[in-house]
Amino acid sequence: MAGDIIEGINPTRMELLAVRKKRLLAEKGHKLLGDKRDALVVQFLDVLKKRKRMKGKVIASLKKARYSIEDAQAIMGYESVLSYSRGTAPYPDPQISSINIMGVKVPVISDGDPVDMPLPWGMGSTPSALDDSARGYRKALEDLLNLAEAEGAMELLALEIQKTKRRVNALEHIFIPRLVNTERYINMQLQEREREDFFRRKRIKALMENAEKS
Repeated sequence: MAGDIIEGINPTRMELLAVRKKRLLAEKGHKLLGDKRDALVVQFLDVLKKRKRMKGKVIASLKKARYSIEDAQAIMGYESVLSYSRGTAPYPDPQISSINIMGVKVPVISDGDPVDMPLPWGMGSTPSALDDSARGYRKALEDLLNLAEAEGAMELLALEIQKTKRRVNALEHIFIPRLVNTERYINMQLQEREREDFFRRKRIKALMENAEKS
């Protein structure tokens, strides 16, 4: 048992109360961390579903945009499409902030709505396929940023889940058993002292009675 108790413990009633208090706090902390771990797993699974959904949207957006630009090239020619593409304005830089999920700061990316940006050429002056391709690639960018947001949230939540799991396991398999064993050890020592005191008093009483009779 010596390896399973707190080293250097002094088996007194004061120490017993202190160890018992620590055990109760550890058990409460274990429950709270367990609840946090379970809640984080639920959040992780939600983000995992979002990531899967956004990955599908990215693939669909890129395919749709590619088909549109191939149609535009077939109508206008490659060089003409390239010339128009060089006149497009750069996309706005994404704005990155964060939200708090169960104590974890996960990224939130705002793209400035590039899909709604006006095209640099007049409507009707180009084939609709060119317009569709420009908007399609903007939509693909928006979806890519949303995918990146989900990927970042997944990574951070996964790290927090692992960290919380380690704490739960440490409390469950190391600290709480050690406190329980220490509490049991102190109780055994106190009970042994009480038995020794009882037999000592009993012996002293017997010796005093014998002395009175003699």
